[in-house]
Amino acid sequence: MDGNKDESERCISLAIKYSKLGDREKALKFLNKAERLYPSQKAKDLIESLTEINDTAEKENQSEPNNTEGVRQRKGSQSRVKEEKNEPEKKEIEYTKENLEAVKRIKKVKCYYEILNVEKDATENDLKKAYRRLALQMHPDKNKAPGATEAFKAIGKAFAVLSDADKRRKYDVHGPEEESSQHNHQQYYETEVSPEELFNMFFGGGFPTNNVYRHHHHHHNRNAYHFQRQENVSNDASYTLLLQLAPILLLVFLSVLSSFLVGEPLYSLQQSDKHPISRKTSNLNVPYFLKKDYQMESRAELRRIERQVEEEYISNLRNSCWRERSYKENMLWKARNYADARLYDKASKMETPSCDRLQEIYA
Repeated sequence: MDGNKDESERCISLAIKYSKLGDREKALKFLNKAERLYPSQKAKDLIESLTEINDTAEKENQSEPNNTEGVRQRKGSQSRVKEEKNEPEKKEIEYTKENLEAVKRIKKVKCYYEILNVEKDATENDLKKAYRRLALQMHPDKNKAPGATEAFKAIGKAFAVLSDADKRRKYDVHGPEEESSQHNHQQYYETEVSPEELFNMFFGGGFPTNNVYRHHHHHHNRNAYHFQRQENVSNDASYTLLLQLAPILLLVFLSVLSSFLVGEPLYSLQQSDKHPISRKTSNLNVPYFLKKDYQMESRAELRRIERQVEEEYISNLRNSCWRERSYKENMLWKARNYADARLYDKASKMETPSCDRLQEIYA
């Protein structure tokens, strides 16, 4: 009996093992064997739990096809609803009736004044206002009506001609291109900028211009345009150079003008034909020279002149002293750097007369 009990417990252990592995059929097989060998409450409980699990799994398997079919039906209905919703969007018109009528009006007329809807005596401001309004209305990225691109080009060309005084005058004389082709005046109305470039000049690139047809000139007109552009570039370069030279020219002019307006100084530290009268200051005995036609009005004026002479003389001495010392120090540094005893001796003996004179004055 004890042997059956041990064998029953072994079967229960195997059943638990197979149950964890997911093999419920084999687990039930070992549990039933354990119950036959040695009945126990543990084996009965395990058999009940596994049986309930199997029953639940079977019910789910039976209901799963119906649920799958229902999901498919729901998905199909949802897709049909989406298709029904998308159908009106595809059929939706991207332009209004007003857009189409405006395009037809512009394509129907040939006169540039009628295209812009202005009078023949319209001012430049009137032309600009009309162009702004129509260009925003007819831009192909905003107006999707058929022919909007051609209407947009016609607006740009009309404004380019009428806003140019010379082209407008010739247009008023010869009329539209079709009427004037027999007179070979078509080149008068060729514009130098394309419609989208003109639009960007007005609105700073308010719309992208990917969908706008770019206007190209004939080969002859394109060459003429490039030649004229080169002329404009050279003129701009000359004007820029003139602006850069303007300050220098102004300084030269002012210096020449000052030489005429300002008279000769009363004195000079160097003798010349204009300053032949030799004198010395009463304080430092600095020699200076007066103008030949100078007439002393008072001793106070002479003292003022001598004070200016001495100040200028001392300023010159300071500058000379600084140059002499700098030169001497450079020579000494070079002699030390190259270990040149002869150069060092020469530099040491170098005199600085301006510095010596300053020492005498300050002493």
